[in-house]
Amino acid sequence: MIGASAAFAILWAAVSSLSSEPVPYNVAVAADQVREETPAAEIGSTDASSEITPSLSPEQAELMAGDPDWRASARLYHAGGGGATGNDSLGCRPVAMRTVAVDPRVIPRRTRLFIRETVGLRLADGSIHDGYWYASDTGGAIKGQKIDLFTGHGRGSMAQARRLNMQTLTIEDAGRFDGCPPAWEKASN
Repeated sequence: MIGASAAFAILWAAVSSLSSEPVPYNVAVAADQVREETPAAEIGSTDASSEITPSLSPEQAELMAGDPDWRASARLYHAGGGGATGNDSLGCRPVAMRTVAVDPRVIPRRTRLFIRETVGLRLADGSIHDGYWYASDTGGAIKGQKIDLFTGHGRGSMAQARRLNMQTLTIEDAGRFDGCPPAWEKASN
C-alpha cells in the first residue's frame, strides 16, 4: 500500500503528462481518464461504460456543428424498483435510452432531440447510441432547463448513462415525431 503523498505524486505525474493542447471533439474525455477513440476491433467489447466516436451522418454532423437549441441539466430515471412505471405522458411505452421527460414549456413534447453528449455511448446491448432521443414524457420535478433520460428497467439500466447524470447536456431540435417514439435500434433511420 502506498502513502497519500506517493499517490498524489503518481496522480500529478499522470496529469502533468497530458498535453495542454485542446482535445478535439472526436476524442472522448471522462472525468477520471483521457482515452482515445476505440479501435474498430474493440467495438464488440462488452464494456457497457465505454464510448466510441462513430462516423456521423450528414444530419448528425450538421446538428453537432450548430449552436445548441437548449442546454439542460440531465437526470436519469428507470422503470421498476421505485422508478417510473407505466406509460409516458403521451400514453406510449417509454423506450430505453430514447425517451426523455421534459418541461413542455421549454422543450415541446413530440420533439425529436439530438443530444450531442450521447453520440457514441455504448449501450447495454453493445450497440452504439446515435444521439437521437424523443421528448415524450413530462414529470412534476422537471421544471425549466432540466430533462430526465429514461434508461430502461431497474437501477442497473442506469450504468450505461451514469456519467450523464447531473451534467448539462447540449440539445438540438431534430424535428418532430407523430404517434409513439419508435423502438428501433437507430433512431436516425
